[in-house]
Amino acid sequence: MLELLRKRRSIRKFTAEKIATETIQTLIEAALRAPSSRGINPWEFVLVDDPEILDKLSRSKQHGSEFLKNAPLAIVVCADSNKSDVWIEDCTIAAIIIQLTAVSEGLGSCWAQIRSRQHDLDKTAETCVQELLGLPEHIRVECILGIGHPTEEKQPVPADKLQHDKMKYNRWI
Repeated sequence: MLELLRKRRSIRKFTAEKIATETIQTLIEAALRAPSSRGINPWEFVLVDDPEILDKLSRSKQHGSEFLKNAPLAIVVCADSNKSDVWIEDCTIAAIIIQLTAVSEGLGSCWAQIRSRQHDLDKTAETCVQELLGLPEHIRVECILGIGHPTEEKQPVPADKLQHDKMKYNRWI
């Protein structure tokens, strides 16, 4: 697991190569095995491989989603907000599990935050994605993961660059 965490970096450049069906099935299984509070599993996932929809998703927020245009696959991580008060946390757990599974399959990925971001002055990114994908209002969107075969290679952050000062023992001071 630690090796996957070392390898996982935000990859925003992908080859045009499609992701194998078996690999997509592995990503789906990983998502559906993600833990959730009280086992409620409020998360829902929309897999997108249609280039036209990917292009529109790449413009769903003002900044930081452009890479989705050239990803062969995007997974929109959402949840039924009526099922759980911690759907955000549950979606976040599922999203990182998908990203780590992607690394284990030799793929790269990047997270595009959607919740609490703007599409433009009048519309949220979440509303934009809901409208684009035909999601009902109670299906809330946490993020979109762009996934594909990477064309860039990023080295792991060296251990001596980790922020060890963030770790406290027993007390803050």
